[in-house]
Amino acid sequence: MYEPSRHLATYYIAGYQHWDGALVLNELKPGATLRIAPEPENPHDPAAVAIYHEDVKLGYIPSDQNRAVSLMCAYGHAEAFELRILQVDPEAAPWHQVRVGLYVQDAR
Repeated sequence: MYEPSRHLATYYIAGYQHWDGALVLNELKPGATLRIAPEPENPHDPAAVAIYHEDVKLGYIPSDQNRAVSLMCAYGHAEAFELRILQVDPEAAPWHQVRVGLYVQDAR
């Protein structure tokens, strides 16, 4: 059966409390697509993959789950991934305000 995308992982945005997510929290809606951007020059984690809403950095894919995504992006396959907002909870602690799902898109 054809599926337009397949779920790979679910997590909260790492470092959300340190970036600018609070400035756009009211714009973040479940189902919205976010952009990923590898940061191979990141001094803390060379496999870091940043998460953006438009041009606003929200944080990162958690470091314990970013290796495969980072590697695929390094080999030119970033477009195979889709990151969607699954849940937004403005009342939660900042590091649990936005939960996202990572999907791989079917290229058939």
